[in-house]
Amino acid sequence: VQLVESGGGLVQAGGSLRLSCAASGRTFSTLAAAWFRQAPGKERQFVADINWSGSITNYADSVKGRFTVSRDNTKNTVSLQMNSLTPEDTAVYYCAANRVDRRSYGYWGQGTQVTVSS
Repeated sequence: VQLVESGGGLVQAGGSLRLSCAASGRTFSTLAAAWFRQAPGKERQFVADINWSGSITNYADSVKGRFTVSRDNTKNTVSLQMNSLTPEDTAVYYCAANRVDRRSYGYWGQGTQVTVSS
């Protein structure tokens, strides 16, 4: 499975962005997926995850109520809708699939930069 993120960019505080992750490989629809982020000088941080069907989602406390993860298995995509962005959300965002445990996944994308200006 290969994962390619898109949708990152520069946005002002309070704005919104929608990240997408396009997956190749017919097994993607059977895999749990997640979003992580890593800010400069910091460890990679869990953001949100979603089970294979999209019926179960989990969020980091820091994004709960602002971010929404979803997936479309007919299109092999996972998305992250990010609202009410703050400068603290600035990071490289990574898509991941095939969960081993909450922080460990078998497949990773290359990341997309999100920068929130104050």
